[in-house]
Amino acid sequence: MTHLDLHLSDATVASQSDDALHALAALNPGTNVDLLASGGRDPIRLPAEALVLLREVLAHFAKGDAVAVVPVAAEVTAQQAAELLQVSRPFVIGLIDEGKLPCRMVGTHRRIPLVDLLAFKDAHKARARVAAAELTQEAQDLGLGY
Repeated sequence: MTHLDLHLSDATVASQSDDALHALAALNPGTNVDLLASGGRDPIRLPAEALVLLREVLAHFAKGDAVAVVPVAAEVTAQQAAELLQVSRPFVIGLIDEGKLPCRMVGTHRRIPLVDLLAFKDAHKARARVAAAELTQEAQDLGLGY
């Protein structure tokens, strides 16, 4: 994996995704879907599991989010990890050296499991939300107008 392929949603894609999401929401879970392509081709059967993922992608597109699909076993470089976390590469190396992020070495290059990186990012966001709530409560307790 050399980079994360982000697929962006514009207003047209968001609207079409919202329409498709509403149509798919009416289906029972576990339902297979047949896609009919223009040009008279045979229908394409989507397995129910693919439909679950398609709904998730459509939901993100409908909100205007960018989407990337990557395999669970994917690994990223330290630079890619830094871009995903929006920090510097040396900061990521420090996280690895401190044991906060796992990696494996490929020669002299670090490879970080994407699943571990995303878990780290989620945990960091959760800690930041708790800290913000604590600061807000403290400001309220001190009568600072929050």
